[in-house]
Amino acid sequence: MTGVVARFPFRFDPVFRPVLALLGVRPATAWVVVTERDLMIRYGPWRLRTDRDNVTAVELSGPYRWWRAIGPHLSLADGGATFGSSAAGGICLRFAVPVPALVPGGRPRHPAATVTVADPPALARLFTVADLS
Repeated sequence: MTGVVARFPFRFDPVFRPVLALLGVRPATAWVVVTERDLMIRYGPWRLRTDRDNVTAVELSGPYRWWRAIGPHLSLADGGATFGSSAAGGICLRFAVPVPALVPGGRPRHPAATVTVADPPALARLFTVADLS
């Protein structure tokens, strides 16, 4: 791993903090780190790590319905992973090569990951991609 370029904490809606804490997801255990080479997501016990170059597109999204955004989720629409702590909004990161994230063992692999970081536009700016929504 090379030096950290930026670290992004998750935004936590106060009403969901107690439930997320039961899952091990707290401000101290939920963040996104981007280095010169890597993208790393920690969401309590869940982890996602991929090469920074594997991110092919980013999309700002939200607000969300809470039942679709809070907690770890598998998107039925595209098979992406969601790591949500706020219904206010987030960012979807799309991958060239799908990555494991939600289940130990490497399957399924996800073509995208949505994260509800505190500053989605700042995270989006770190990726030089053509599809910046």
